Amino acid sequence: MKQKPNQLITNLAIVIAAVLALNQSNMAAQTNTPPPPPPAPSAGLVNDYLRKQSDGFKDWDLGGQVRARYDMKQNFATPGNPPAVPGGDPGAIDFRDKGGNPHNDYLLLREKVHIGYSQPWFSIYAEGRDSSATGDDRDPNPDADSFDLHQGYIKLGNAKEFPLTLQAGRQELIYGDERLIGAADWLNIPRTFDALRLRLEGKPGWIDAFVSRPVLADDGSFNQNNEYETFSGVYSSTRTIIPKQETQLYFLSRNSNVRSPFAHEKDVPQAGGATARDIYTVGLRIKSLPNQFNGWDYGTEIMGQFGRYKEGGATLAVAKTKKSLEHEAFAAFVGGGYTWTNVAFTPRVGVEYNYASGDSDPNDDQHETFDNLYPTNHKFYGLADFVSLQNIHNLRFMSAIAPCKNFTISLDYHLFWLADTSDNFYTVAGARRGGTTATPGTGYGINESYGNYVGSELDLVATYKIMPWAIAQVGYAHFFTGDYIDQSLSSPAFGSKDADYVYLQMTVNF
Repeated sequence: MKQKPNQLITNLAIVIAAVLALNQSNMAAQTNTPPPPPPAPSAGLVNDYLRKQSDGFKDWDLGGQVRARYDMKQNFATPGNPPAVPGGDPGAIDFRDKGGNPHNDYLLLREKVHIGYSQPWFSIYAEGRDSSATGDDRDPNPDADSFDLHQGYIKLGNAKEFPLTLQAGRQELIYGDERLIGAADWLNIPRTFDALRLRLEGKPGWIDAFVSRPVLADDGSFNQNNEYETFSGVYSSTRTIIPKQETQLYFLSRNSNVRSPFAHEKDVPQAGGATARDIYTVGLRIKSLPNQFNGWDYGTEIMGQFGRYKEGGATLAVAKTKKSLEHEAFAAFVGGGYTWTNVAFTPRVGVEYNYASGDSDPNDDQHETFDNLYPTNHKFYGLADFVSLQNIHNLRFMSAIAPCKNFTISLDYHLFWLADTSDNFYTVAGARRGGTTATPGTGYGINESYGNYVGSELDLVATYKIMPWAIAQVGYAHFFTGDYIDQSLSSPAFGSKDADYVYLQMTVNF
């Protein structure tokens, strides 16, 4: 039947309307369809491969890490040449210009392998580690520890169904920013503890109660904990009581007796624990959560200590004669920064201030030098690792950019002053910096007439993630000596000189 023009137009309009409606429906359906989920995060090269082969591997965790770093050090951390002799040349002294051995370049290798097995209410984990050094002039070597147990623990409980979990065995302890408790992973021999840790976890946050003994590296023998030193505490954290930030409160106890420094009684630099002390630390830490303040971030930590402290000695007999002192000390950190998230290279700038008390009178019955406990100091007080959180003022200026994906560059500048010239200049490991003060200007020590300005350090680090499992990094640090160092080494036979540090590092996780 032949249709009339007006009827044909009407029918065409109906068809066009139907097509448009169908098209809009399809577009709406496409618009409302959620995007495909992102790929699942890698569980490691070995785990990813095995789990693709069989579902039987989904409860297993197999993998490891290989890390190589080449260190080049100038005018610090070098052995004496000639070696120190009683009453003679003290040998190695940081920032020494004349004498000694100004260069030390060496290769550090560290390999880890681990195996773990997990069920909803039970898991077990074991990790071995081998650390070695090639070309290091130091003897015995503080970075060598042949294959040994790094971690080995069991975990009981399921926090999703019951709030209590228990972890027992050799393990790393990491809390907060690691200013007081960390794994010190930068080291070729990172830190572990033989520990028992109980966690209560719920919506408000979590509370840990732990008791532990630090493990002492003993190259050539199985690493054992220091039976004369105990570290315990209660550490709590919440992200809900105060919104947009993490708030943490803690109480820590470090107790060691007079035998602690002689735990292994061998000539091994890693062996031996802290001198006799019963030190208790109360702290508060707050830190902004990521992406909560339109590019701004902040953090602060306040740490107070009390208890008893006793100096060590060259032998156990001498150590027993030392006087026990009342310990009162304090430390604090405050800092913040801003990141331009919508600008090319996403630059960030920041500033922070660190303070730790020193001893105002070495001859009284009080000890006021802050105990840095078990930190990861490399993260905070300079790339070259000259400083710990003891008797120090540290002002740090930070900057970083990301020129392209997976590539970052950071530039930091540090300024250091002694908090009290009646106390010593401490190393990153917490020891008094070596030298002799029998003759003025030939070493570090207590000299109240010297200036308190230690110096400054410029740090440059470039990091490139070649693959998700492979990271390359190069760093350079230059330390500019200040009045305290220049005066400490003012003898014409010594003299002071700036120090340089360069490293190249490659890390592969599998």
